[in-house]
Amino acid sequence: MGFTVAQGLMLLLLIASTMAVSKANRGCKFENQPFHHPNNTRTSNRIIVGDSYHWNFGFNYTDWAIKHGPFYLNDTLVFKYDPPSPNTFPHSVYLLPNHRSFTKCNLRKATMVGNVTQGGGEGFEFELKRPRQRYYFACGERNGFHCVNGTMKFFVKPIFR
Repeated sequence: MGFTVAQGLMLLLLIASTMAVSKANRGCKFENQPFHHPNNTRTSNRIIVGDSYHWNFGFNYTDWAIKHGPFYLNDTLVFKYDPPSPNTFPHSVYLLPNHRSFTKCNLRKATMVGNVTQGGGEGFEFELKRPRQRYYFACGERNGFHCVNGTMKFFVKPIFR
């Protein structure tokens, strides 16, 4: 019997999921010592979103959040981005109200937490104050295009230490 289109799509989805999980677990050690994640400290952390890449178009922040989790209560996310200029695209930081808004990049009920100028210099800081609440972040510039293309958005769910 041959493959149907639906079976082919399911196989493709299974392969993509397996690759994503294996990529997220890269660097994990399964020897006699426990795995220590870089964010596994006893104090609050100051975490630069995107590491040295900062908050810029073309970087996948969902992957970044998966690799840098878990995030803990009272950790501070630092969003660094260039202020508007003729040579750069402006960026901002919006907090979206729920998963549906996040997946659709619907900014209508979102709250701007960092405007286009706040990311310069030391960056804009956002403290994760509510345990077990999901924080959905996205860039709202260009009518949400930076979010819609799937890269300038991510969510975190802080937990207790």
